[in-house]
Amino acid sequence: MNLRFLFFVVFLSAPWMAWAGSESPLTTGLPLPRFASLQADEANLRTGPGTRYPIEWVYRLEGMPLEITAEYDVWRRVRDWEGSEGWIHKSVLRGRRTGIVIGQTDQPLMANEDLDSAVVAYLQPGVVGEIRRCARDSCFLVFGRFKGYLPKSSFWGAYRAEVFG
Repeated sequence: MNLRFLFFVVFLSAPWMAWAGSESPLTTGLPLPRFASLQADEANLRTGPGTRYPIEWVYRLEGMPLEITAEYDVWRRVRDWEGSEGWIHKSVLRGRRTGIVIGQTDQPLMANEDLDSAVVAYLQPGVVGEIRRCARDSCFLVFGRFKGYLPKSSFWGAYRAEVFG
């Protein structure tokens, strides 16, 4: 009789266990990888997902774009534009898209998508702007009072084939 009861309990709980496993509380279910930005002016990048792991870097650039590559509970594994990777608490991230100017020289911010158009400003490497929309080859960004288009090869924070806005 006990064996029959045990079989009955296991048989009935199996679908529940399968369902519970598919709705993991450890992830958001949002696509990975994806970009986010730093909403704090100071954030610790750790070697693992928790405060018991050592701090590897301290980021001090509010708005800096980060690529989220994995999730574990309230922790996000991120990569920065220089390739450094680690874990950061979700509370210091936001979904607002930003881009950081890359390269060795100033990059021209163009007036429109035609990259032969008038130059609005020259942007130094390391400057962060908000990405408003992206087309196939370029994106529209806002850098303080300057607005314009940058080719995707001039900044880090959007995927090559990504189109939005």
